[in-house]
Amino acid sequence: MKRLSVAAAATLLAVGGAVAVAVAAPAGADTQICTKYGSTSIQGGRYIVQNNVWGDDTTQCINVTNTGFAVTSAVHNLPQNGAPAAYPSVYAGCHYGNCTSGSGLPLAVSDSRFATIATSVSMSYPNNGSVYDASYDVWFDPTPRTDGQNTGAELMVWLNKTGSVHAAGSQVGTVNIAGANWDVWYGNYGWNVVSYVRQSPTSSISFNVSPFYRDMVNRGYAQNSWYITSVQAGFEPWVNGTGLAVNNFSYSIGGGSTGSPSPSSTGGGTGGASCRVSYTKSEWPGGFTGNVTVTNTGTSPINGWSLGFSFPGDQHITNAWSATVSQSGSAVTATNVGYNAQIPPGGNTSFGFQGTWNSNDSNPTSFRLNGTACSNG
Repeated sequence: MKRLSVAAAATLLAVGGAVAVAVAAPAGADTQICTKYGSTSIQGGRYIVQNNVWGDDTTQCINVTNTGFAVTSAVHNLPQNGAPAAYPSVYAGCHYGNCTSGSGLPLAVSDSRFATIATSVSMSYPNNGSVYDASYDVWFDPTPRTDGQNTGAELMVWLNKTGSVHAAGSQVGTVNIAGANWDVWYGNYGWNVVSYVRQSPTSSISFNVSPFYRDMVNRGYAQNSWYITSVQAGFEPWVNGTGLAVNNFSYSIGGGSTGSPSPSSTGGGTGGASCRVSYTKSEWPGGFTGNVTVTNTGTSPINGWSLGFSFPGDQHITNAWSATVSQSGSAVTATNVGYNAQIPPGGNTSFGFQGTWNSNDSNPTSFRLNGTACSNG
């Protein structure tokens, strides 16, 4: 998003006003973009790549491929305690009226398909003294708007950073999501900016958006009545930036790459799940392990799943396997990892976790898969 502020300090509030948007043209062979807000579509319009030099007047050029882009020229040299120079990125959804095809966005967070929104990215980082962050930018709005500045919340997922730059606002906590530990930062610049900064940098990631957003809601920074409008991945350079590259980017909803899947094509991925859940545990004083098996009792495959349940006791999960598991109070959300996203009719998948308890380790009795209640057994 062409932001009025992004990642540094309160000085970002000074950036504002209307912004121009260059309409995306389709890319065939590799395409070079050097214009400030130039963009182009790739993969038949599924994604759009944008140069987005919103915070600097120097020239930045990117080379767009069918799977991503690389910054080929940049001479940024901005103070590291202020706003970044740009956000060259690739996205699915809508950005100032420039919308990709088949994304299904905007989408209400309350829609069961929200739990199935997944994305992955593979990046390359130069070793040339550039100062930047490598980050996702996922936008939410109180309305299903497709143009202009979103006013709900901005979810940033930082995979890497260099120099002395830091996320917007101040650190408010830590959390384990998507198999990693993250420092959580919060600031408000007319909308909430919630940044998850990975404690161990990485150049690639695959995750579901839902666990991050649920954490935002639980912290009071977002609302379940809002809409997700875009999923973007790229870089915020302060100094140089040449050589930064998104090698591959993917976005899916309901286990597929198109926007409004029907129950017949995605089964439980659209909330029409027929399912059975069994929960078994091993327990000892103060600790336990739980194993959850999800069975597809329907006639269509489940492509992408999110299972929700609540502990009746005072259990606290400390680590998990074969799923991305997050917990807020007694409420637990588990989402698929890459290799077990699909459950065929009659098939099942299992995941597990380890945790602690003090006075009550009773089993959960109610489970919802992609928003639909499952039977127990």
